[in-house]
Amino acid sequence: MNVSTGPSSAPEPEDQRTTSFLDVFAEFMATVNERASHSKAAGGPTVAGALADHLGTDPRALPVVSETVSALRATDADVAIETVVSQHGGGRLVGIGGGEQRIHTSFSEIVEHSAMWGQFPIGAVDYARAATGPDTERRTVAFGLHLFHVDGSPVAVLQRAASPRYGNQGALEVMSADEDVTLGLLATLREAMIEHSVLRGQVVTFTASDYNPASGGMTFLRRERIPASDVILPDGTLDRIERQVLGVARFRDALLAAGQHLKRGVLLYGPPGTGKTHTIRHLVGESPETTVILLAGGALRLVGLAAETARALQPAVVVLEDCDLIAEDRSFHDGPQPLLFDVLDAMDGLGNDADVAFVLTTNRADLLERALAQRPGRVDLAVEIPLPDDTARRRLFELYRGTLPFGVEALTRAADLSQGVTASFVKEAVRRAVLRAAEAGHDVGDDDLLSAVHEMTADSEQITRSLLGSPPDDLDDDPALAARYQ
Repeated sequence: MNVSTGPSSAPEPEDQRTTSFLDVFAEFMATVNERASHSKAAGGPTVAGALADHLGTDPRALPVVSETVSALRATDADVAIETVVSQHGGGRLVGIGGGEQRIHTSFSEIVEHSAMWGQFPIGAVDYARAATGPDTERRTVAFGLHLFHVDGSPVAVLQRAASPRYGNQGALEVMSADEDVTLGLLATLREAMIEHSVLRGQVVTFTASDYNPASGGMTFLRRERIPASDVILPDGTLDRIERQVLGVARFRDALLAAGQHLKRGVLLYGPPGTGKTHTIRHLVGESPETTVILLAGGALRLVGLAAETARALQPAVVVLEDCDLIAEDRSFHDGPQPLLFDVLDAMDGLGNDADVAFVLTTNRADLLERALAQRPGRVDLAVEIPLPDDTARRRLFELYRGTLPFGVEALTRAADLSQGVTASFVKEAVRRAVLRAAEAGHDVGDDDLLSAVHEMTADSEQITRSLLGSPPDDLDDDPALAARYQ
């Protein structure tokens, strides 16, 4: 006879595994909580504790308002917050421990984890070195917490530098019990970044980052003064350029009083090596109080940031070298060209009263986007920088010889032999003459200059023939070579 004993009270195998897992997990969490409690008690003050003491309330209940800071303006932010804290009677700067985890953790999360688990203890402040000029630098806060008062209200500002590795931009993150104080403080910091900017009146070039364009670097350049006598251009050409770039800035008050706009664009076009960059160096040297931002190559994609910076630090000049690389006529290609649109937006976005000049250079004016080159307010003046004529070449040889003892006849002869060359050709000819004399072991003289010119013109002709695919002069003397042109 079968006797039923009813449902079994013993758990099935799967239930046993679940129960075992829950027991182990509960034990694990108890251990975590116990260690966290020990850490809070023995590990010293935490960020949450320091904030609670300073703000007078639980910081987890307070909002955080952030202001993104480009890596290119990080030093300005550091100067600004130091200035503002000083104006409000000083404060306390503390560091935050926690290693790399804190870098990609928001201020709110840092506070929350600090309060719950004892993470992110008070530690040492992280610093970095940043240039403030061609020969000066400053120690800046890379990760630190500023605790101070604004008109009696306690505030906390977390200052963090950009971290391209993690895709994080720099930021100033403000925590306060008073929202009006928070917003007012951020506005004050923005104004201080402009007023005390280390870029003001400097010549800088931006470099784009592989991680993020806005996380690139910046290099300060010396402002070289090149007199007008050293800029060899056709008569009246330099005067026209100076009037548009420098004259507008010089007479800005008169123009504004007459209701005229200040923003302007100048395009310098011509073959490579004719002196476009040399002309720009002259303009930069003649405007010592002007902020100059030079963009070339990959940095051209930062034109929007350059325009924004120039507008904040006017009077300013933004130079786009070889702009045809990003401003080529849209009709040559299908699809979007975002960099071109960035240029157009940057130039259009400036107000009429913005004392900002865009100076563009190109070797191929025929390729430029018509919307960029043919619309007033973008490019107001286009000036050709041509190949030097006979008179200009003679002046160039005179300029680049410096104190070298070349005679008048040799200089004239060299100029006659180098028709159709650029200014850079003349400069290289003088250098090569000195090199030839040094190799021969004698002082440089007229023969060295003329030999250098002969050598360079022969080289130029050979390169031209090679590029164009035309046969060389000695084709008949070399059957193997001649076979290549059959």
